[in-house]
Amino acid sequence: MKNQVRELRGDRGWSQADLAERLDVSRQTINAIETGKYDPSLPLAFKIARLFGQSIETIFEPD
Repeated sequence: MKNQVRELRGDRGWSQADLAERLDVSRQTINAIETGKYDPSLPLAFKIARLFGQSIETIFEPD
């Protein structure tokens, strides 16, 4: 799954650790999502979308 997490995080000047803390996940989880090695659960995808003020479909798209 492709996503815009790295770009959205970078736009805010947040590190992976900053984003991980805001989402209550590990930095490794953020890295895996950004590199496409891990697809977040639906609840986590909703948390990410809510945090960035965008829809899930705007942030995540199928390959």
